[in-house]
Amino acid sequence: MLPIRLRDFVVDPDGWIYAVSTYDNENEVGCVLRYIPESGGERTGPSGQQYRKYDFEDAYARIAREKPAYAGLVQRIPLGDLRQVLKPDLEIARIASSHSRVRRLLELFSLPQGAVGCTGSLLCGLENESSDIDMVVYGTDWFFAQAKVRRGIAEGRIEGMSPEMWRRVYEKRKPDISYEVFVLHEQRKWNRGQIDGTYFDILYTRSYDNLTGAGAGKGENLGKVTIEATVTDASLAFDNPAVYIIDHESVSRVLSFTHTYSGQALTGETIEACGILEQHGPEQWLIVGTTREAKGEYIVSKTLLES
Repeated sequence: MLPIRLRDFVVDPDGWIYAVSTYDNENEVGCVLRYIPESGGERTGPSGQQYRKYDFEDAYARIAREKPAYAGLVQRIPLGDLRQVLKPDLEIARIASSHSRVRRLLELFSLPQGAVGCTGSLLCGLENESSDIDMVVYGTDWFFAQAKVRRGIAEGRIEGMSPEMWRRVYEKRKPDISYEVFVLHEQRKWNRGQIDGTYFDILYTRSYDNLTGAGAGKGENLGKVTIEATVTDASLAFDNPAVYIIDHESVSRVLSFTHTYSGQALTGETIEACGILEQHGPEQWLIVGTTREAKGEYIVSKTLLES
């Protein structure tokens, strides 16, 4: 079996569906509950089974109450408990065959088989009329897709983000930065847009040959700090967690576990970052996104703000 990666989905013996949220899945899968079969649920699967979609807090409460063996920072499901694994890269043809907007995005990206997929509700067959499109692009091919999004918007093949859509994203993420600062950073990421009025984003996931050492366990909490540093490597800035290698007197890297601050700075830029400092072996890492909404935590590019 291919390794289970970030943005895959898995199904447990009771048919509960989880989004994979980690790379270290050799013995048990790190994931978050998303859908449970329930009569009267607002989503309907291909077989007619109804499902309820769970938000973050309700998912953790349900797991703690009914499946405490899976409970933790993320849910951890032993490989032997899995009934099914859904992979965006393997299911993309099925999804595109019945979804014209996904087909158009695939034509825009023009990437080789295995380099792109579709995750979220479309992967699970539980989309509705308001569902966004969550495209996944693997490894360095992500940067080719990013360039195609930028070019596609410039050429009018796809739509840029409207002010109303930017406001919707901002209010959904509730970042600890102003709306103006949020949009200034987001507009240069070229990782989202609209197609026939439907919102889409392109999500980075590591390629199968780059999974070694991708896990990021919890370190010793050294307290909350704010630092300023120069980014020396932002090649994994769109991963989850986003990784920024920095030049700083005591901190070696900044990690963001919230999508809000992925791709927030480029190599060579100066950042200001506020989060929880952790000890990881001989290194100190600054962690942003230690809570769901990352209240009081942020990353901004001072270089961008001052330009």
